[in-house]
Formats: sequence, structure tokens, C-alpha cells
Amino acid sequence: MKAKPISLALQDFVGEPEISRVEAVKKVWAYIKLNDLQNPVDRREIFCDDKLKKLFEGKEKVGFLEIAKLLSFHFVKTA
Repeated sequence: MKAKPISLALQDFVGEPEISRVEAVKKVWAYIKLNDLQNPVDRREIFCDDKLKKLFEGKEKVGFLEIAKLLSFHFVKTA
């Protein structure tokens, strides 16, 4: 998949000015697992720390199906 320009918030998170959507989701999931942010009772629910809140509109928690949708807002539209 092709790398695309991303928002400053997502750049801070992934450390790159461009990334593909697939790679962005992979990096977010790796971060979630590394920091044990999945709800142990309902693994579909993700607890947002300060870093994830910057990406996910300040939400305290998100469902795993929301991640790709919320990340899509960080990809800069190009003509």
C-alpha cells in the first residue's frame, strides 16, 4: 500500500511524515499491545492513554473497529 502524508499528531506517534493506512493501524496495534491497553474483560475495547487520546479525539476508550475510522481523519487529502 502507498505511503500518504499524515497529520502532525500521527507523525508524532509513528515518527514518519508519510505512512500507509495499513502500516499506521499495525503501529497503533503494536503500541496497544506493548502498553497492555486492551480491556482484560472485553478485548475489543481499548483504553486510551494520553498518546492515543491525541489520535482518537480525546476519547477515554475506543472499540477496535473504530481504530481504522479514527485514523482515517489523520491522512491528508491530496489532489
